[in-house]
Amino acid sequence: GSCLRRSAGSLAHCDAMATKVENGCIPGTNCIVAVPQDEYYAVESFGSYTKWLPPGLACVGCDLCGCCIKFRSMTSRVVQSMVVVNTKTRDNVFVTVTVAVQQSVKPDRVELAMYKLSDVLGQIESYVSDVVRSFVPTMTLDEAFEKKDEVGNCVYSKLTEEMAEYGFQIHKALVVDLVPDHDVAQAMNEINKQKRLREAALMAAEADKIRVVKAAEGAADAAQLQGEGIARQRRAIVDGLRDSITHGTQETLSTERVSELLLITQYFETIRDIGANAKAQAIFLPHGPGMVQDVAGQVRNGVLQAAV
Repeated sequence: GSCLRRSAGSLAHCDAMATKVENGCIPGTNCIVAVPQDEYYAVESFGSYTKWLPPGLACVGCDLCGCCIKFRSMTSRVVQSMVVVNTKTRDNVFVTVTVAVQQSVKPDRVELAMYKLSDVLGQIESYVSDVVRSFVPTMTLDEAFEKKDEVGNCVYSKLTEEMAEYGFQIHKALVVDLVPDHDVAQAMNEINKQKRLREAALMAAEADKIRVVKAAEGAADAAQLQGEGIARQRRAIVDGLRDSITHGTQETLSTERVSELLLITQYFETIRDIGANAKAQAIFLPHGPGMVQDVAGQVRNGVLQAAV
């Protein structure tokens, strides 16, 4: 159907639903007329409505120069009107609401539609403005965006009830646009932007936390496994030394002797590692074959004193 745009309170008039005077097929007389498929034709005899004609060719009677019979037409299509209403919400934000109203003439009410209203779209505009300006101010801006369907339903109910007595059928009433003031729209976009940035920062921080925790857990597990491996290695060394010393004899090594063997083993491993690494940093202590026993005694005494 036709699409029309009006602003509430404007002086522009749209004539898609207005009636028009038509002429017959034969010049100088209105005896015969061809009615288009998408229009209703009303027959007026000496200014009085007589009937409406279906689409096609029709012979309506005798006429002289259009003085006896006249025709008035109105579209039978569904016409869409765009009504723009300015109002404000409960939180004092001015918004522009655009409502699309789809209406048509009821076939059994053609006479009412043609002769009762002089400005159909102006009447529809008044009802839409009344509903929008009484319903939207009861909601906040966010609620108005969320409940556009409710606004449309209220407009539809009001128009269906009021326009029926004028011979019009309302098909749909849709809130197709709701635009807040420019500064308010920019502020809303900025709020949404900062909210998204905050969420992104939180997600990035959470990811860094997970990486640090997982790295620490991995390092702890690696250190634990390394320590277990060194412990097993030294236990095997001590067992081997003990077996080699006591092999073929009935002698058993005491715990003290086993500890000394372990310390001596660690001592020689340290000396080996220092000699194998060219960049090793070490503190030089008095060293000699006879010092091994003294070192073992010093370490053992330090451990015992710490335990006490």
